[in-house]
Amino acid sequence: MERITAGWRMADQAGNGADGEPTTLIQPEPGKTLFETIEQSGLPDSQTFVIDRSGVVFAMLNIYPYTSGHVMVLPRRAVASLADLTDEEYRQLWSLVRVAATAVEQAFQPHGLNIGLNQGVAGGASQPEHLHVHVVPRWSADTNFITSVADTRILPLTLQDAWERIRDVWPLSDHPDSDPA
Repeated sequence: MERITAGWRMADQAGNGADGEPTTLIQPEPGKTLFETIEQSGLPDSQTFVIDRSGVVFAMLNIYPYTSGHVMVLPRRAVASLADLTDEEYRQLWSLVRVAATAVEQAFQPHGLNIGLNQGVAGGASQPEHLHVHVVPRWSADTNFITSVADTRILPLTLQDAWERIRDVWPLSDHPDSDPA
């Protein structure tokens, strides 16, 4: 049996994302969720991988992605379930999911997308206190068991490269809270 060692990709290596590249290590502030802390940090979007802020929602890259280009869409306000969203948050969340799906398709040309959310710990949510929708590009040949049997993911792009690709095609021309290009 051949073995692939990619220890630099391990998620528990402090300060590194799944691609092994340094990320901004942010700990949740008291009284805030991790995602609220990231979105409100004041750090450049290129460090936090925030893609867009639109009204009461925002989009960002997952720093431990299933595949390159894995985007998350979240309400700015932390809520644990869909039932906790206001009508406006619900409308804007799903509207931005559509924008994210289109941008991921343009940036990565996947064969398909997984779009969904994990609500509650039993539902698979790693951050159950802050609902988020995943937009994950998928390719016909990307199904394998390496993640299951080797605790390893193969990512062809760094998080920075994936963030830049998505930002380059994001349909909003104005990113008021982000780094100047």
